[in-house]
Amino acid sequence: MLAPLRLVSEAAELAARRHNGMARKGRGNEPYINHLAEVANLLSAATDGADAELVAAGWLHDTLEDTETTREELAERFSERVASLVVECTDDMGLPKAERRRLQIVNASHKSPDAKLIKIADKISNIGARIHADPSTDERDDLVDYTNWAERVVAGCRGGNAFLDQTFDKTVKLARSSL
Repeated sequence: MLAPLRLVSEAAELAARRHNGMARKGRGNEPYINHLAEVANLLSAATDGADAELVAAGWLHDTLEDTETTREELAERFSERVASLVVECTDDMGLPKAERRRLQIVNASHKSPDAKLIKIADKISNIGARIHADPSTDERDDLVDYTNWAERVVAGCRGGNAFLDQTFDKTVKLARSSL
């Protein structure tokens, strides 16, 4: 097992390499790694830096969906817990978007406590990326649609961490006030 700081550092490096060249939706096509960094940072703040495996999983939470990374590679390089958390947060990209969204709502309350924290941090980051000072009609519609859906997912994830619950609520309030 890697030392905690090394575990997080190596997860960040792998996430950056595997997502190299990918851009994020919203916020002017910023590098995708910014999303992963934000999720990991939210998890670090939520646990006061006490759970390196959770933070590493935050860095890696999209690697199975977006890259050629495998569960086995994550288990070998990091830990079984990190790999399991990433798998738990991974959508089946072979399904249509509407079905993936529906399943996130249905399955949210059945996730492990730590996967629920990753899901909340992910939704905070994704809502924040959709907030624009002067949104176009399409951006406004996307923000409303995503926020409404994210609230339904997060409803099944709440109660495990007051910081993340409060940050999510503040982000939703900010999103609604920006419309």
